[in-house]
Amino acid sequence: MNWSDKKVLVTGGASFIGSHLIDALVRLGAKVRVVDNLTSGRYDNIQAHVETGTVEFTPANLLEMGVAEQAVRGMHIVFHLAADHGGRGYVDLHQAACATNLVVDGLVFKACRDEQVEKVVYASSGCVYPNYLQTDTTKELYLSEDLAGPPYDADNMYGWAKLMAEMTLRSYYTDWGLKSAACRYFTVYGDRGHENHAVIAMIARAFVRQDPFVVWGNGEQIRNWTHVSDIVSGTVLAAEKIDDATAVNLGTMERTKVIDAVREVLRYTRHDARIELRPEMPTGPLNRVADNALAKRLLGWEPQVTFMDGLHRTVDWYFSTKHRQEVSATLEHRLTER
Repeated sequence: MNWSDKKVLVTGGASFIGSHLIDALVRLGAKVRVVDNLTSGRYDNIQAHVETGTVEFTPANLLEMGVAEQAVRGMHIVFHLAADHGGRGYVDLHQAACATNLVVDGLVFKACRDEQVEKVVYASSGCVYPNYLQTDTTKELYLSEDLAGPPYDADNMYGWAKLMAEMTLRSYYTDWGLKSAACRYFTVYGDRGHENHAVIAMIARAFVRQDPFVVWGNGEQIRNWTHVSDIVSGTVLAAEKIDDATAVNLGTMERTKVIDAVREVLRYTRHDARIELRPEMPTGPLNRVADNALAKRLLGWEPQVTFMDGLHRTVDWYFSTKHRQEVSATLEHRLTER
């Protein structure tokens, strides 16, 4: 694909993942438009691109009448990342807020069909997978795309909205020919990340020298944290290579226990603290790791950043850009909010 010929919309483009995607699209030469209501995104994530004229920015809420139609007008490709979302504390505690994603996705997809855009690339999630599959940490489980159901048992309202959006895109392709791809993101981390996600929360606790060092859950939860640079490369490849609404996992297959990640954060930051487990706090599925074989086959994609390397890079970014007093004052709030 010749990106220099493409007019591209990124909804939610000032966000953590969205802003990294914009960096990549600008490097490829695309003409980029961003729509973001800045409830969780940050203008300074994209400010340099806006000031140089390489990115057009519209601060607007896609839930408001006419915004989606105006946003997609004249666009060739739409990367739809905008969502009411957050980390485990947020998606567990804000069900009604996450339900608004059903409306946003519907508005954006209809506008894309009406405007006859070439393709929609949708930011889906590992939350589409059934909860009942992810309860046993003794199993070496890898979630392949076909396991999303039936029977369906998505993770909270956030997961159900993602699942419904994938189904909608498949229907749009089958009935009306709208080309699309869905990228199931697995536990993304990296610079510009938010403290309501586990890796950044761990780093923030070390940054403020928290002692005892609080860990939600019993620490045995298994995750496959995936660096944002790998997520972005897979998303761009999906835009280039998938037309038929196929959903692909974008996630490393490294199986990492939460407690092991915590211990590495403490070691790397030289923070000697007592670990306090909080099993009553939101923890999510106990065993969530992607099978990325389909992405390898369809996209020629596989992760390039190992978790330990990416973790160290993220710690270095956080410690070099944050102010301890500010983080201390807002950390507890940010653990469960956008």
